[in-house]
Amino acid sequence: MFGVDPTVLLIVLLSAVSAGAICYGVLYSRIESQKKAEGRVNRVKQAETDRVKVKAARDRVQEMSKRRKSVQDSLKDLEKRQSESNKKKQSLKARLAQAGLSLTPSRFYLFSVLFGLFVMLVMFIVGAPILVVLGLPFAAMFGLPRWVVGFLITRRQNKFLDEFPNALDLITRSLRSGLPLNDAIRLVASEAREPVKSEFRRVVEAQQVGLSISDACGRMSLHMPLQEVNFFAIVIAIQAQAGGNLSEALGNLSRVLRERKKMKAKVKALSMEAKASAVIIGALPFIVMLLVYLTSPQYMLVLFTDPRGHLIMLVAGIWMAFGVYIMRNMVNFEI
Repeated sequence: MFGVDPTVLLIVLLSAVSAGAICYGVLYSRIESQKKAEGRVNRVKQAETDRVKVKAARDRVQEMSKRRKSVQDSLKDLEKRQSESNKKKQSLKARLAQAGLSLTPSRFYLFSVLFGLFVMLVMFIVGAPILVVLGLPFAAMFGLPRWVVGFLITRRQNKFLDEFPNALDLITRSLRSGLPLNDAIRLVASEAREPVKSEFRRVVEAQQVGLSISDACGRMSLHMPLQEVNFFAIVIAIQAQAGGNLSEALGNLSRVLRERKKMKAKVKALSMEAKASAVIIGALPFIVMLLVYLTSPQYMLVLFTDPRGHLIMLVAGIWMAFGVYIMRNMVNFEI
């Protein structure tokens, strides 16, 4: 068509195809060997990368297992110490310290005896029956002072729980600002309100005599046996053993303690009706007794003048105390 012989075109085409086939045949083996070499190099690199990743993952797992074991050991140690302290009956000296009193046990017993003798003298002067003269001073000597100590302990613990989350917030802010934990605790011991101030001052004093920060915080439960204090000691012990972000842990603990306080207030509000009913039921026998005495004095005097009346009052008092104990357990809730 263009003045070229078709035979020549065919020969040129066949020559080009033949030359391409010869080149492909010569270079194919070299290309394949190069591809195989590159594939082997890539596989070696991938295997090396996978080996590094596996080693890093294994190291992370081992580190996490070590930290987990350290945390478990710390928790077991704290639980063991807590169970041992719970099994031991608290001495009077420890209870006086928990109440925030500076009395020694000997002075406490002396005041109790003097108070019992005073009550006995008063009962003897007013001409009370012999059972009352002997029984009421005994209760005043051994029961009332210990009840007062228990009341003071409860009131002091409630004050501590009200201020403890604020102390944790102060420690958290101090840690985030760059202060070490020891200085943060000293700051709480100087700036917080009582009784948190006194308890953290004991922690500082324990550190000054050589105890570690975790042991010093663990001893706080001796003077303030509360779950919240145990939580704080556990957080400090875990941080000392395994490390971690202490400010975040204490911030979370502060938030949990505030939520527990809110829950206690909510439960208290919901149980007020039951507590009011228990108070009314407990006071009803005394109110009826007073009204009957005002309307018919001779009818009630038999209980005070006749020995059988004394026995009836004793049995009624025992049953009354038993009922008050049951109602108290029914309306009190632990959170």
